[in-house]
Amino acid sequence: MRNIAVFASGSGSNAENVISYFKSSNAMIRVAVVLSNKYDAGVHVRAERLGVPSFTFTNVEFKEGSLILRKLSEYETHLIVLAGFLLKIPAVIIEAYPGKIINIHPSLLPGFGGKGMYGDYVHQAVVAAKETQTGITVHYVDEHYDEGAVIFQESCPVFPSDTADDVARRVHELEYKNYPRIIEKLLSIS
Repeated sequence: MRNIAVFASGSGSNAENVISYFKSSNAMIRVAVVLSNKYDAGVHVRAERLGVPSFTFTNVEFKEGSLILRKLSEYETHLIVLAGFLLKIPAVIIEAYPGKIINIHPSLLPGFGGKGMYGDYVHQAVVAAKETQTGITVHYVDEHYDEGAVIFQESCPVFPSDTADDVARRVHELEYKNYPRIIEKLLSIS
């Protein structure tokens, strides 16, 4: 069994998609645990509904790292998957899981990445810049926001009449379609 730990800060739609994908398609891979920095994050409700344990940690516990590393060890984690997780991963966790932490970003990096560029902020910036395409980037996590090696990218169009919500819908479709497949591929070759 290959175990995934999902880190999420928000509603958890990407986390739910990943959990559901592996529950229905691959008995050798599962989301074993969900970890969040927010007690009221919607991801906890989704995880509970899908039978996956979830835990909340404080920012101090996260930066120090030992509690997080114990949880990851307890659940025999093979891959850490960020799904709408907004904190920078501390060095102690990156060092413990080299090349085993991935993130999905809602743009074609290196464009529209970095600190503060997440969710609707990215889509608003794409529309304001009058881009003709955007997309998703799955990348390894390193010590800098959105600078780890790119694993996968897929684009979608941005039309002149698009709002940030229009762009978000197209990007979410790409996320839901591709993130579980990329995770599965990474766990199959590691």
